[in-house]
Amino acid sequence: MSFDRNIKIAPSILAADFANFGAECEAIEAQGADWVHVDVMDGHFVPNITFGPATCAAIRKHIKGVMDVHLMIAPVDPYIDAFAQAGADVITAHVEAGPHIHRTLQAIRATGAKAGVALNPGTPAEAVAHLLDLTDLICVMTVNPGFGGQKFIDMSAKIRALRAMIGDRPVHIEIDGGVDAKTAPLVAQAGADVLVAGSAVFRGGSVGDPTAYGKNIRDIRAAAEGVYA
Repeated sequence: MSFDRNIKIAPSILAADFANFGAECEAIEAQGADWVHVDVMDGHFVPNITFGPATCAAIRKHIKGVMDVHLMIAPVDPYIDAFAQAGADVITAHVEAGPHIHRTLQAIRATGAKAGVALNPGTPAEAVAHLLDLTDLICVMTVNPGFGGQKFIDMSAKIRALRAMIGDRPVHIEIDGGVDAKTAPLVAQAGADVLVAGSAVFRGGSVGDPTAYGKNIRDIRAAAEGVYA
């Protein structure tokens, strides 16, 4: 996957029809999604349980582009190889999930996947200041992780601080939580380029009639790109 700072919309399949994951992945890509975001939760690090490597492997063949796997689990390291083998292009771990984040990022990169590090809303930007040369993506949580559909927490100041820290390094800033056409301009203006959206993408559509997905994706993209107009 090549690097650029154009706005990328990454629908979270946490908001998709669980009985039709393969078709949902195909539908959102056909409707303009840039990446497919997979939220992995363990019921321990976050108060919810979603899916694991087997699900990622099953949907991989339905995804033409980037499969972006966000691990909200602890510990992380024992599962990195399994998610890489399942076809993850990006594997993101939380800086709060363990004491040895350098080791985790090195292990992710050793699989050939891109390495991401996520920050909960209460974690400052400075927590990744010494990780930037090991990182391909920084995920800024704009909700407390665990459930979809939560109210957006404005992290604009943190995003701006990260953007300044990153400088000319090829590191994406991803936003996860409460992203829609109203909040997208705030995060894009601050310096984000990958926008994860769940309910805001899947609202109003279905596998049988996915046209609403396309409209929702276009609306979020236009709102985010409008800050540069």
